[in-house]
Amino acid sequence: MNEELDQILISYKQPHFYKRIAEVRIKVMLASRFAPEDERNMVLNEIFSEIAKRGLAAVAEFTEKFDGVKLTPEQFRVDQADLKKSHNELEKNNPKLLDSLRKAIANVKKYQEETFIGNNPDLSGHPGIKYTPIKRVGICVPAASAPLPSTVIMTAVPAQVAGVKEIVVVSPPRYKGSIHPVILAVCYELGIDEVYRIGGAQAVATLVYGHEPIKKVDKIVGPGNQWVQMAKKHFYGFIDIDSIAGPSEVLIIANDRANPAWVAVDMLSQAEHAPGSAMMFTISQQLAQDVLVELKRQVQQSARSQQTIECLKKFGCLVIFENMDKLIERANDFAAEHLQIQCGDESRKIADKIENAGAIFIGDYSPVAVGDYWAGPSHTLPTGTSAKFFGALSANDFIKSTSIIEYDKKKLAESADDIIRLAEAEGLDAHAKSIKIRQQD
Repeated sequence: MNEELDQILISYKQPHFYKRIAEVRIKVMLASRFAPEDERNMVLNEIFSEIAKRGLAAVAEFTEKFDGVKLTPEQFRVDQADLKKSHNELEKNNPKLLDSLRKAIANVKKYQEETFIGNNPDLSGHPGIKYTPIKRVGICVPAASAPLPSTVIMTAVPAQVAGVKEIVVVSPPRYKGSIHPVILAVCYELGIDEVYRIGGAQAVATLVYGHEPIKKVDKIVGPGNQWVQMAKKHFYGFIDIDSIAGPSEVLIIANDRANPAWVAVDMLSQAEHAPGSAMMFTISQQLAQDVLVELKRQVQQSARSQQTIECLKKFGCLVIFENMDKLIERANDFAAEHLQIQCGDESRKIADKIENAGAIFIGDYSPVAVGDYWAGPSHTLPTGTSAKFFGALSANDFIKSTSIIEYDKKKLAESADDIIRLAEAEGLDAHAKSIKIRQQD
């Protein structure tokens, strides 16, 4: 019964313990990137060059080549009538789903409004700060085997709360030559009317260069495969991005109070992304064995059983630590995208010791799916240890701050000598003179 999964069980008693778990982490970190010598880098450069030179005609060629759909540039944009039609059909055929989507939107909006810093007033009489929404944002929505309306909600709603006026959605036309109608329905529900049937690296390049009638954006967010992530990385600095996202990942910290079946299904919920990383850290040998048994049993029931097994073998591990202190130290080093803690009444105490994670899910009844769809924080999270320096996407990522400095004659005079000394210490004579000249009248 899937004895090949035995290899994911790693114990501190085994040789090269830390090296083995580090190897798993590195594989996850590298999965979003092309190696420098990878020939796909040349293809990327060709895509960028051709789109820069030939615009949407080149985009149409790459769409046919990579997505298997032949469209003219005039067919890229989804008509407003089609957006409305998709919404009407969802309302008619699946009103309960539409109701759930609306509740999810409300949850995300409420959370983002409560955590938004952009309403802070200027500091009267002191150096202050001004928050301005980014003008135009592009959202990448993957074209997976199932529709991903949650991606639209978790990226567009924070942008709307921040005050972004222009939101553009791009998605590959892989659903009957277009975009899945549920995604279109959510765009309509959110008032997003600029939606294009393009995806991959060619969509990213189009949003960066801007080719009429598609205007360039100032920021690109949203998930995608290696092509999308490498394109975002390439253009970062010309535009802003959320992050370079790798495979979806979960790290579960569990003790002997955890339910092995629940831990296993939570791991499988990430591994089924294929690629997706699923890891469990524990100090209980028995729990690790029980979870392994459950993984073997449950994966047989998966529609994508062999793919999930291969994903677990490459990006998964069940790790037994000597003690909880070492476990937490390594968990902070891993800086996982999703960190679940299933340790009974010890869960909150352990959560307080976690410094690096995209999102923390505390207790047995807080699986990742709650955050993916419902709770309110965006599910666009840092992956591959980037939670050490990135946080979850939020409304605060769609504003830029401008420092406000306003001195009058008296206040400048009070600080003039100090400013002059600092400028002269750096050998910047004109800087010093810009202060001195104002003290002569």
